[in-house]
Amino acid sequence: MPEDHLNHLKARPNRATTPDLQFVAPGVWALRNVFVNLFFVRQSPNAGPWVLVDAGLPGAAAKIRHAAETLFGNGARPAAIIMTHGHFDHAGALETLAEHWDVPVYAHRLEMPYLTGLSSYPPPDPTVGGGAMAWMSGLYPKHPYQVGPRAHELPEDGSVPELPEWRWVHTPGHTPGHVSFFRESDRVLIAGDAFVTTKQESAMAVWEQRQEVHGPPKYFTCDWRAARESVEKLALLRPAVAATGHGIPMRGAALHQELEELAQHFEELAVPAQGRYVDQPALADELGVVSVPPPASNPRTPWIIGGLAATAGIGLGIWLRQRRQGRNKHVQRSRRNRQHHLDVPANSYPTVDPFTPIDEEAGY
Repeated sequence: MPEDHLNHLKARPNRATTPDLQFVAPGVWALRNVFVNLFFVRQSPNAGPWVLVDAGLPGAAAKIRHAAETLFGNGARPAAIIMTHGHFDHAGALETLAEHWDVPVYAHRLEMPYLTGLSSYPPPDPTVGGGAMAWMSGLYPKHPYQVGPRAHELPEDGSVPELPEWRWVHTPGHTPGHVSFFRESDRVLIAGDAFVTTKQESAMAVWEQRQEVHGPPKYFTCDWRAARESVEKLALLRPAVAATGHGIPMRGAALHQELEELAQHFEELAVPAQGRYVDQPALADELGVVSVPPPASNPRTPWIIGGLAATAGIGLGIWLRQRRQGRNKHVQRSRRNRQHHLDVPANSYPTVDPFTPIDEEAGY
């Protein structure tokens, strides 16, 4: 491998060099919740209402509220919560946050059954992906969420409530009603899990947050043909910045090259060689799942899952302890520098707090 390419990979951000709460683009911030991202999006960079895009893992409500107050002040409350989709890692704190803030929740009409208690998603497929995150997917929560009358369908015209500069794009495949969000003025894309910027099936890649474009998480993707078409659709947008449900936001030449390559070679790079949904997708409608193909057979999976679950539990405990030790220092620094950094350009990469732009060449 050429030395300049190796140096480029080494220069990419990772978990160790990026804070959990980080600047993405003007008026857009990402919050990393263990292994999934959610986003705070403001109507304009320094003023106006804001919305929460996705709601993280179960138990994340306090962390999300704290991040919101760090960004927008004490008692900060969004105008709405808008969902890319409703898998447990994106909707885990949704019920708690929607009730606490008493705000509407918007999603695609085909996603509504999973947010209003009507249907569970198609079962995950632990046999695809070949990594610990995939093998453990049989243990992930599968139940639907219930936000009741707060649930609303996204407008059919593609507009995004409270965000007039943004539009939503239907990007099914990972889930039937998956959507992404795009701001044309500066080509900022919030892609959810239509594609991601780390190898989500691999526990090691997720732990390190290795930054590289990959297809949607294999173990939860239930329609591979639709997933390919969605990636092709997003690649045609030529995003300048892509913030995804998993992995560190990407921008510039690396994003363009890798997303284009994924779109052109999706079958080889993203689709499993075999698996439950490879040859036959799950079928769903406005009421939820209609049918699913039979499970793929892998007799080793239960043993693998048990060992990996124990290992992951130990690793997560160690990481959480280390994370708590550094949290107070980071929060104090972020609050102290909040006003100063709102309009100050970055002098170096990576960012050191969520208000600092991280790429001078891109303008943010």
